[in-house]
Amino acid sequence: VQLQASGGGLVQPGGSLRLSCAASGSIFSIDVMGWYRQAPGKQREWVASISSGGSTNYADSVKGRFTISRDNAKNTVDLQMNSLKPMDTAVYYCYADLRGYSDYAYYDYWGQGTQVTVSS
Repeated sequence: VQLQASGGGLVQPGGSLRLSCAASGSIFSIDVMGWYRQAPGKQREWVASISSGGSTNYADSVKGRFTISRDNAKNTVDLQMNSLKPMDTAVYYCYADLRGYSDYAYYDYWGQGTQVTVSS
């Protein structure tokens, strides 16, 4: 099982970016999917999550600006980021709480991270 994130880049303040993450491999079931981020010199922080039923949660710092969505048939999760601020600059990591066919329980799997830089 692996998660592959994409979509990062450089954007000016006020701009938008869309991150995508695809889970692949021998996947039996996926529960929660979401995103964390880690800014230079800071601890990793949770950004947003979405359940298999579509319930969403957001960190206060991104509420109203970011939208998380997923496609259960494709095992993908996206993060639409609008009104970006320099404080959003970080490496963004996707994760999935999933069970592979060789697993006996659900475990967190992580993507490799994608850089988002908000700067003029």
